[in-house]
Amino acid sequence: MSDAGIKFPVTERATVTLHLSLALQDGTVAESTFDGEPLVFTMGDGVLDHGLELALYGLVRGDKQRLTLDPGQAFGQYDPDRVHTLARDSFAADMTLEPGVIIGFETETGEELAGAILELDEQTVKVDFNHPLAGRTIIYDVEILDVVPAETDE
Repeated sequence: MSDAGIKFPVTERATVTLHLSLALQDGTVAESTFDGEPLVFTMGDGVLDHGLELALYGLVRGDKQRLTLDPGQAFGQYDPDRVHTLARDSFAADMTLEPGVIIGFETETGEELAGAILELDEQTVKVDFNHPLAGRTIIYDVEILDVVPAETDE
């Protein structure tokens, strides 16, 4: 028997195919799949922000949803304590250092952490370790293209 006509709801561990756009309150689109390949992921695998995943539960193929997440639900509040001033000589001499450049850092535990250079002078480099969208209200638009329940082998 074919499942072609059945619309399965988004549930935990379901494989979901969707189009997604992420925009700021001023309408600036930061990311979108609507003009390209859809996103395919398994619920709970960490591909999507947890707040967005929660809003997808129960949706079925063909559903469209707009979700507005405040900073606490999306990428977190902006934390001024995550801005650090580092010695310029702690960076490789041939590294391009200028405001806006994103650099990958490794924490003491070996975790990769991105930081954006805010400003620099001869002795210091000020680096922001907040997510670039921290403190921003995020508007997601999604269109569910397909849902494959977790218990199938498809």
